[in-house]
Amino acid sequence: MNTIWRQSICLVSLMLCLAFQPFQSVAVAYAPTFDAEEQENISVYERASRAVVTINALVRGNPSSGAGVLIDSSGLVLTSSHVIGDATQVMVSLSDGQDLPGVIVGRMSTKPDLALLKISSSKPLTALPLADSTKLKVGQKVLAVGNPYGFERTLTVGIISRIDPKRNLLQTDAAINPGNSGGPLLDTQGYIVGINQSIFNADGNRSNIGIAFAVPINDAKGFLRDLATERPIPATVAAISRKPLVRYTPTLRRGYENVSMLLRQFSARY
Repeated sequence: MNTIWRQSICLVSLMLCLAFQPFQSVAVAYAPTFDAEEQENISVYERASRAVVTINALVRGNPSSGAGVLIDSSGLVLTSSHVIGDATQVMVSLSDGQDLPGVIVGRMSTKPDLALLKISSSKPLTALPLADSTKLKVGQKVLAVGNPYGFERTLTVGIISRIDPKRNLLQTDAAINPGNSGGPLLDTQGYIVGINQSIFNADGNRSNIGIAFAVPINDAKGFLRDLATERPIPATVAAISRKPLVRYTPTLRRGYENVSMLLRQFSARY
């Protein structure tokens, strides 16, 4: 009986000791898993976000903002013409926090809605390659990166909903809102298939209803070739008579004086 009593006392003592021992949790490393589509989105975004820029311009005394995308590591930035217009001042903000002045190389005064800027940075710049928009298919997945309502480098995903040959536009259901203009529309390999331009809705652009448009990237290739080959004309806003192309003479500062050569080299790759 005494043995049983002693064993009971020992058992109770052990339980009390365990009860008052500090709790020690075992750290478990969190390791998220992603399906194939998620990993695809992440991979495209991680590269594209470094190439997408924020553009703030002063146009006739009024602020204008949008997005743009680096298409060459030399600092060539493609955007929408309506974002910069005939701006007197353009500031380009990079993903690493740099704020750099942008020089307007040229823009279209009508369609297609395109413009080219040049920036100069002492740091390496990430650029995205151009696709061939003649090979796009309706139903193809696309990703848009831009700055809707100032929320920088926002990713949205959708498909090419329609290819409009009459207006020469790509229609997509990827969410595009004010601030996305000038940003890239990308395929799943991270190639630029279009430059986001506008949305359509019935409430004065106060909401997105899944009808957005982008300029096909092949139009941008033609625009860049024209800029590379046209004879430079005086600065300010002077149009070449046979095309609605406005070319600016880049400010002759170090890093900008060789823009024409850079454009010729870039166009030769496409």
